Amino acid sequence: MRKKNKKVVFENVEVIDAGAKGKTIGKAPDGRVIFMTNTVPGDIVDVQTTKKRKSYFEGKATHFHSLSDKRVIPECKHFGTCGGCKWQHMGYEHQLFYKQKEVENNLRRIGHLDLPKVSTIVGSEKQYFYRNKMEFSFSDSRWLTLEELQSDTIFEDKNALGFHIPGMWDKILDIEKCHLQADPSNAIRLETKDFASKNDITFFNPRNQFGMLRTLMIRTSSIGEIMIVVQFFENHKEKRDLLLNHLQETFPEITALLYVVNPKQNDTIYDQVVVCHSGRDHIFEEMEGLKFKINAKSFYQTNSDQAYELYKITRDFAGLTGEELVYDLYTGTGTIAQFIAKKAKKVVGIESVPEAIIDAKANAENNNIENVDFFVGDMKNVFNEAFIASHGVPDIIITDPPRDGMHKDVVQQILNISPEKVVYVSCNSATQARDLELMKEVYKVTKVQPVDMFPQTHHVENIVLLEKL
Repeated sequence: MRKKNKKVVFENVEVIDAGAKGKTIGKAPDGRVIFMTNTVPGDIVDVQTTKKRKSYFEGKATHFHSLSDKRVIPECKHFGTCGGCKWQHMGYEHQLFYKQKEVENNLRRIGHLDLPKVSTIVGSEKQYFYRNKMEFSFSDSRWLTLEELQSDTIFEDKNALGFHIPGMWDKILDIEKCHLQADPSNAIRLETKDFASKNDITFFNPRNQFGMLRTLMIRTSSIGEIMIVVQFFENHKEKRDLLLNHLQETFPEITALLYVVNPKQNDTIYDQVVVCHSGRDHIFEEMEGLKFKINAKSFYQTNSDQAYELYKITRDFAGLTGEELVYDLYTGTGTIAQFIAKKAKKVVGIESVPEAIIDAKANAENNNIENVDFFVGDMKNVFNEAFIASHGVPDIIITDPPRDGMHKDVVQQILNISPEKVVYVSCNSATQARDLELMKEVYKVTKVQPVDMFPQTHHVENIVLLEKL
């Protein structure tokens, strides 16, 4: 160990594990944990610390003595600068290993649960180009690499269309090729940037709040439909139409070409009016013959293929016979509810987002599904005794909450009802484990199935079946 610029450098640290949020783990000589951002388990490195706390350090490897056999060459040239795919340098089989390990550790350490044998994680057949939705940001002052800053080159064109540099709200990395969404996503993004630059359609300056072009959303579906949403900060009709007409002519396969004019400080579109420039105002996704209408504001699982696997496992865990009343909590646009409806007597979905429930009802009508009902409101307020008295005591509850997990009042209400089975779908096994601990006096965990929805990242979904003791 040596001192350097008042920061501690630890030498010859073996990276022994991968932890939460995609960070890897080593140990300092005093036994404290070191969290790192640019290593793979099995690397032996020198670590420059960036943060010191009572029980841990954070740092970055500055020298590699030996490289792990778990390493692979990243596909993307932007890896390491872009914050999107933090595990591209780790072989996919090892990504799956550490995702499964995190799920099991969280359930045991946070939930203090007695677990059955955890099923092997369901990997994704597509390890790249698996996302059906991408959002890119425009900037008139792109992020310059260290090499560019140190060069003598004067950069005239500093426009960017890409992703935020991690932790920097006003810095955008210009993306040449993204490996997350299939063609024609890259072609549409690059053509949008090139045409706008050539035609003096200004890119947004987030710090000083001026410029026309703000964000670009591209949504695709497994049946080949494409949605484009261009968000403008300034409203110049002539240039707006010039760009949108060009995209329409260049990419006739676009199903829905939409735009938003948003002069607010933040770029969220959920409180904005979405205007259809050409085509439909929505696209469709299909699953087992069901069609789901997706508009610019709709929530839909961003990996369509793995969403299908997730829903099949959820339905299998529920073990429906056709006689059950099922509650689908946090139903979103009702995809799970409709997916299981043909095997249930009735499904009741609850969701807090009004637009999602409008979509859910429209999808159910389009799919001729008559044994589903959808209700909107804050879960802890809607899911109460009066609601249950009105709609019936469920035989099975399926719950798929956001990352924060379920409110404690919702957990208590489930315990009050005590259905025979609860299927808990989660995108955050830590909050899932916290909720399951509150339920373990009434329920036993009988099945656990992790599902990888997001290859090249540390994120993992997990499905748990709870059965009454």
